[in-house]
Amino acid sequence: MTATPYRVLARKYRPQRFEDLIGQEPMVRTLRNSFTSGRIAQAWILTGVRGVGKTTTARILARALNYERADGSGAPTTDLSELGVHCEAIMESRHVDVIEMDAASHTGVADVRSILETVHYAPVMARYKVFIIDEVHMLSTSAFNAFLKTLEEPPPHVKFVFATTELRKVPVTVLSRCQSFSLRRVAADEMTAHLSRIAAAEEVSVEDEALAVIARASEGSVRDALSLLDQAIAHGEGRVEAQAVRGMLGLADRSGILDLFDAVMRGDAGGALAGFRSAHEAGADPASVLADLAEAVHLVTRIKLAPKAADDPALTEGERVRGREFAEKLSMRALSRAWQMLLKGVSEVQVAPKPAQAADMVLVRLAYASDLPTPDEMLRKLDGAEASPPPRGPAPSGPSGGPRPAEPMGPARSSPALAAARDYAPEAAQAPPHAQAEPTIRLQRFEDLVALANRNRDIQMRYALERQMRVVRFEDGRLEFEPTADAPTDLANAVARKLKDWTNQRWMVSVAAGEGAPTLHEMQEAQAAARLAGISAHPSVRAILDRAPGAVIVDVRHRTADAAQPELDAAASDALPPVDDDEDL
Repeated sequence: MTATPYRVLARKYRPQRFEDLIGQEPMVRTLRNSFTSGRIAQAWILTGVRGVGKTTTARILARALNYERADGSGAPTTDLSELGVHCEAIMESRHVDVIEMDAASHTGVADVRSILETVHYAPVMARYKVFIIDEVHMLSTSAFNAFLKTLEEPPPHVKFVFATTELRKVPVTVLSRCQSFSLRRVAADEMTAHLSRIAAAEEVSVEDEALAVIARASEGSVRDALSLLDQAIAHGEGRVEAQAVRGMLGLADRSGILDLFDAVMRGDAGGALAGFRSAHEAGADPASVLADLAEAVHLVTRIKLAPKAADDPALTEGERVRGREFAEKLSMRALSRAWQMLLKGVSEVQVAPKPAQAADMVLVRLAYASDLPTPDEMLRKLDGAEASPPPRGPAPSGPSGGPRPAEPMGPARSSPALAAARDYAPEAAQAPPHAQAEPTIRLQRFEDLVALANRNRDIQMRYALERQMRVVRFEDGRLEFEPTADAPTDLANAVARKLKDWTNQRWMVSVAAGEGAPTLHEMQEAQAAARLAGISAHPSVRAILDRAPGAVIVDVRHRTADAAQPELDAAASDALPPVDDDEDL
């Protein structure tokens, strides 16, 4: 007697109906309404990460389109509670009218042509001929173009269902001809409940924490979760325990990760190294430990900003309680810095020749930087330490009866960060207490900014302000402008830096989408052109131009601008007739 071959859980518990799909309620509701109203599309495209059920949904959709009872009755429906004539063959991928093609291995025009040649033939058995094309983004450009005409006007008996993990690689000409559904990742609590039902059906003893570990490791993919559960059942010989699952996946214990997080944020480098060494010896991968540590930082940050995040059912009781404690104690500055250092540390560990040593150094950096103050906080602490010397009194005696060495000034720190910072800031500690900050300069008009650049002898910045900036909004502390075509791309940052140096205050300088005023240079040219046109229309000036053929007006200047040249003014007044305007040639 031949034994029945074992079927993996991912295939054994593959959904057969729309009700079996977990976490895809918006898509199911849309399809149910469209089938009920008879507004059935001619093509669908399903997108999402691996293992969320794209191909399975395509087969269920083909089953719903071709649903027929044994007596010949039936119509397209989403109610598949009763097994139809074609249902079993469709779900097992052996129905003659449901053609599946893997675009990853059939990418060319010839492969698409073989499909299009059969499109005009009526289905053999079912109501519709359904073409399911998996990983459709792998088709070549020519293959996509060959699809367009048929996809836009298919025969009434043909339906297309596409599936892809890379929707952005599908041409928009194809997307516009399809109804698109995005299958979302399954939430951790929904995944845990689904795994619990399957474990009960398989009569396997599973710890709730083990299911939570598998659900987190699957990252929302149902197929990955079932594969991990299958592996965990084999690993534990029928009993799935959280500790065994972590060892199988190379993960550190969650409570151990929180202890490690506590150590690094307290600045306890020795405790952090000991905790990591214990996790590493238990089989945890160094990069996975740092990734779990980054996840702990993210969790605490979420709880700090949104306290309801601690009520996530996917979290253990220990994670909820300790997460709230960390969120109350730690500042956003410390959490943000830890996140950035861990992101960089994970990449370092992945490329290091000895990952465990690289992880040690990342934890040391984290411990020493955990309580590191910002530069302004460091200066305030150092200034406060010098401004309040210890009170005078009789010197305490040391162990040998002599004077005891002086105690270092400043408050004691639990972390070595401030001590290290104090060693590297001798000049800041010696700053005179009477030093006054430079006054802040207020600017009311954009022209004041140009004058400030001229006063600071910054010719390059003055040129940019006058010729490359069309001002949209200007007020003290804020500048919005539209750059000209020849303006550099970093003009806003350059102006912001200059304003910070010149005015001793931080300015918000940004590029605006609206149309700005003309540049100062353009306005000056427009004013000069207007003056030139006005003076050219003067009767006396026209008379001079008529008497001197070929003469042109080079420039028009205000009389006050040339007051320093009385001889030239006198000569001009003798040579020209009197002009009513207050301008000279």
